[in-house]
Amino acid sequence: MVTRIDKTFAALKRQGRAGLVTFITAGDPDYDTSLAMLKGLPAAGATVIELGMPFSDPMADGPAIQASSQRALRAGQTMKKTLSMVREFRAEDDTTPIVLMGYYNPIYVYPVDRFIADAVDAGVDGLIVVDVPPEEDEELRPAANAGGLDVIRLATPTTDAKRLPAVLANTSGFVYYVSIAGITGTAAPDIAAVGAHVGRIKAHTDLPIAVGFGVKTEQQVSELAGIAEGVVVGSALVSAIAESLDAGGKATAKTKPHLLGLVERLSAALRHEAEAAAV
Repeated sequence: MVTRIDKTFAALKRQGRAGLVTFITAGDPDYDTSLAMLKGLPAAGATVIELGMPFSDPMADGPAIQASSQRALRAGQTMKKTLSMVREFRAEDDTTPIVLMGYYNPIYVYPVDRFIADAVDAGVDGLIVVDVPPEEDEELRPAANAGGLDVIRLATPTTDAKRLPAVLANTSGFVYYVSIAGITGTAAPDIAAVGAHVGRIKAHTDLPIAVGFGVKTEQQVSELAGIAEGVVVGSALVSAIAESLDAGGKATAKTKPHLLGLVERLSAALRHEAEAAAV
């Protein structure tokens, strides 16, 4: 089966450019504002959307994404509401891939089989579950794959040659390369080091590779576009949302345009990189 993710990366390859993978947390700062931003991301330049599943203990995430989860949970976001957001998005956009990203506990308590059925019905394309290693995925991955969901793995700077085959086994959609050793949004990637690691991974898989964690600026996006098939920006986007809120943490008239304006600038950096490479 050729998925939306497959079609998207195939189109990017034909165009000779990398895609912008954007992350926002579902329900941050509230359901309606989050849904409006989600719907606006493709036109602003997002190629693939990672939608965070809010969780009370996001241990792999830095302060910005932790805060976004807390805002969403305080506003009443639930897994059912997150899937409802995807369903409403799909009513208008049947092309842009959506990957749910987060932690296993909210899926486990849903529980797993019903979550997968509801996610597929809503129009989800893939899952990134950061605290489920390959050795522990038998409750989730086979059922997700059977439902047509890609299970996307994380490779890191500490993923050595011995560990890499386990990471790549049964991975589909794309490989998410974590550009820093640490939590999201807390350090800048070393572009040369990322290039070396991505090259090593490419020797073992034909899957597209998207690079994220610590990517914040147009320059970083442009540089990474020459290395990987996708560039992931998350903390910078949820920080932009936070900057636009009022003193009580509520959305304002500038929340949506502030976020989408940043996405437009990052997307433009990717286009300029592709145009420069084609000359």
